[in-house]
Amino acid sequence: MTARILVVDDIPANVKLLEARLLAEYFDVLTAADGYQALAICERNQVDLVLLDVMMPGLDGFEVCARLKANAKTSHIPVVMVTALDQPADRVRGLKAGADDFLTKPVNDLQLISRVKSLLRLKTLSDELRIRAETAETMGIDDLIRAGETRPEEAGQILLVDSRANSQERVIKALKPIADVTAISDPQAALFEAAENAFELVIVNANFDNYDPLRLCSQFRSLERTRFLPILIMTEQGADDMVIRALDLGVNDYIVRPVDPNELVARSLTQIRRKRFNDRLRASVKQTIELAVTDPLTGLNNRRYLDNHLKVLFNRSMARGRPLSVLITDIDRFKQVNDTHGHDAGDEVIKEFANRIRSTVRGADLACRYGGEEFVVVMPDTSPEVAAAVAERLRASVESIPFELKSAGQELKVTASFGISSRLSSVITPDQLMKQADLALYEAKNTGRNRVVAAAA
Repeated sequence: MTARILVVDDIPANVKLLEARLLAEYFDVLTAADGYQALAICERNQVDLVLLDVMMPGLDGFEVCARLKANAKTSHIPVVMVTALDQPADRVRGLKAGADDFLTKPVNDLQLISRVKSLLRLKTLSDELRIRAETAETMGIDDLIRAGETRPEEAGQILLVDSRANSQERVIKALKPIADVTAISDPQAALFEAAENAFELVIVNANFDNYDPLRLCSQFRSLERTRFLPILIMTEQGADDMVIRALDLGVNDYIVRPVDPNELVARSLTQIRRKRFNDRLRASVKQTIELAVTDPLTGLNNRRYLDNHLKVLFNRSMARGRPLSVLITDIDRFKQVNDTHGHDAGDEVIKEFANRIRSTVRGADLACRYGGEEFVVVMPDTSPEVAAAVAERLRASVESIPFELKSAGQELKVTASFGISSRLSSVITPDQLMKQADLALYEAKNTGRNRVVAAAA
């Protein structure tokens, strides 16, 4: 794993020490001697993680962290505060400023590298999703990015895995202001519970007598349903080896017993917010992909999707020796609809035409809006005779039932023409298949419209 890490400390010896440790792991290291210089570097350069000293002249680490998190250009950069301060109140203050973690001086080498690698793994995922979401925004669909946004005041959903009832009660009491907590003593029951419900954080208390809590953490990371679920582990003082192994397994954060309630709340809120952010980004990615291959007016697949998927269906048909048919249809005299009734009425006709296609074809068929008033239906495992019957059924459906124009308050008689072609021995490419169907449609238009014409064998 390689990344660019900014080390911020006003004491040169501390900078050199951290720089040497990170360079030994092949990280690219930048350095800054004060908060203003750190902010300038983050503004101008790609920085993947900041190791930030708290006690500095001018701007202290808390203020630097708060400014980084408030700036849209730098808010995504993980910040680890490296400090001699070890009071819970100081940690809570840093977490509220947006810090992702604390390391206490003198810094343990293994803990430093494990924490850095854990945060960098998370940043890699977040960067990927953030870039895709920004692409969606440039496409004019930024409302979709906000559509799944959870209001920050909504209670979080936390699963607590803890073997002791009195410990469960203390955690539930501490988290009551921010979350609904489901407490379970049995680790395997907790695994099933997490897989079946929409939790935003799992807290695993490592207080089991005859069970390895890291095994449960590993199982959470192995299951598809819980792979991205944040995990916070609670450990004893001095359990550094367990913490390091936990972070290597993909555990997101840890807290040491005895637990300070304020620190538990702050760390839990950080993980819940991160989960909601990533869920929102994943949703926007999914919607972006769907929009890229979907016609917004009709909800059918668009030409981009057809061009790619037709090749797949054609090659599968060739490999299996199975028939494949294509239907191209065009609304007759559609320009007159727009000229007479307006483009809103034209859109209504196109949407209703798409609905009739959708209700006629099978689930295995691929229905697409090819452009304008032209549509394509690809029918796998369909002979020319069956394709012709499907086309005729659709033609009759269009002709027999008038189209209702809600914008004009009237009904309109509509007809359509159809051209069909099937994969034969002489057809060796998807383009040839489409060309033959297009020629058949051209013939249907030139010989009276409102009819089905099959390409010649």
